Amino acid sequence: MHPFWNKVVLYCPRWIAPNLLTFSGFLLTVVNFFLIAYYDYDFRAASKTPIPIPDWVWILAAINLFVAYTLDGIDGKQARRTGTSGPLGELFDHGLDSYSAVLIPIYMFTIFGAADLPPVRMYFITLNVFLNFYLPHVEKYLTGVMFLPWGYDFVMWGVSITLAITGILGAEFWQIPVFGVKPCHIFEITLYVSAVITSHPIIIHNVYKSYRDKTGKMRPFSEAIRPLVPLSSLFILCTAWVLCSRNGIIDMEPRLYFIMCGTLFSNICCRLIVAQMSDTRADLWNGLLNLLSVVTFFCVLPYPMFGMPELNIQIERYLLYGLTFCVTIAHIHYGAGVVREMCTHFRIRCFKIPTTPLPQTTPPADDMEDIEL
Repeated sequence: MHPFWNKVVLYCPRWIAPNLLTFSGFLLTVVNFFLIAYYDYDFRAASKTPIPIPDWVWILAAINLFVAYTLDGIDGKQARRTGTSGPLGELFDHGLDSYSAVLIPIYMFTIFGAADLPPVRMYFITLNVFLNFYLPHVEKYLTGVMFLPWGYDFVMWGVSITLAITGILGAEFWQIPVFGVKPCHIFEITLYVSAVITSHPIIIHNVYKSYRDKTGKMRPFSEAIRPLVPLSSLFILCTAWVLCSRNGIIDMEPRLYFIMCGTLFSNICCRLIVAQMSDTRADLWNGLLNLLSVVTFFCVLPYPMFGMPELNIQIERYLLYGLTFCVTIAHIHYGAGVVREMCTHFRIRCFKIPTTPLPQTTPPADDMEDIEL
């Protein structure tokens, strides 16, 4: 995609800030999320006849996602053109991408529907996506270099094409078995297998090489595993709630549960990005997990064993609502605070090209053919 992006970025005016491109692309993925959720909040639309989602929704979602993918691809090139490359751009780019890691899979879940792809399986697919996104940042924390597998490009292309096909042929198309296997099962298996083949082994090998050749940060084992602790804790707590919920929370509010998990994941990931950029210790624990721990405890407690009535279904629902609201506000507050501090430190504005560009090692250029980010 780099040759295409190299051409596209030349049509972008120099006065447009790279972070504005990044944020605009992210907003398009958010628009897709709310648009699809309006027609299919509970992932049940695919099992209805006729499917209540208009074809134009899928076409618009495909266009929005491809434009978002393009903006995400040219933001770094725009930064080099305008001489504004810096740590803020990296945090802004990867931080927003970490939120998109939960939004984009939800599009696919809507296409296949809860009848063929139950919410609990959707949940574990989401965890797999989180892990695939997080491990390259752990790698950079340990080695100083980030390996970006081709999987990201394949996913963005694949989802965009799938959305477009759905708009043209209808969501019913994805109910047709291929050699006796439904497309949703092929999608599920492909995600798991591709992670094992194309991503995880390469990251492990790169970390091993950095320690063997002494080219990385050479952090001791206790420091090296610190980034994995909050992520593992998130996975354990969320999975415990899913599997032990007194009222089947994942079937009752799947979309909101995914957003809650994705918000917590994004916060954990953003803090790791800040740690690896500033070369400081990664967090061993995330404060927002305290809220999750308390809510999970109350929602999985076997009340009848203690002679108490079972947890009311509406109480568990409201606990999820409250938790999602709190972690979302906290995450937005954290992100805005970090961006504001970095802007103050570098004497720049987030969405405006500074009069005096930041000092950088890469010179700005109109011909971007040799520049790849």
